[in-house]
Amino acid sequence: MTFLIDPEPSQAIFLCHSSELLERAEAVPFDLVYCGRNARGFAIRFEGQVHAYLNQCAHVPMEMDYQPNQFFDTTAQWLICATHGALYSPKTGKCWGGPCRSGLIKIAVSERDACIYWHTAPHLKSLAF
Repeated sequence: MTFLIDPEPSQAIFLCHSSELLERAEAVPFDLVYCGRNARGFAIRFEGQVHAYLNQCAHVPMEMDYQPNQFFDTTAQWLICATHGALYSPKTGKCWGGPCRSGLIKIAVSERDACIYWHTAPHLKSLAF
């Protein structure tokens, strides 16, 4: 699992129970503060691993889901921006096609004791703070 490098101690925020995040299915959304503004994140399970990203297309900063919490394309191999058609790797967030300037912003996650947590970083804060 990839973690954001965070020089300050991060805080693990409970996201959901592991059983709620199904393989290549609906994402679990969460609210956060990104660079001083309210934003949305989402977590998905791909090839057994949990990954989380800021819900913001790398082409134009707008939310990507085509239906609430739906990010996978019809093949369930790529995350897709509903507005621009950009394709992203579920594992890395790297842009693989379409109008992307860069990849998605990855959010550190962990899974332990049948629970999934996302982790704060200097540029990511929980709205509960």
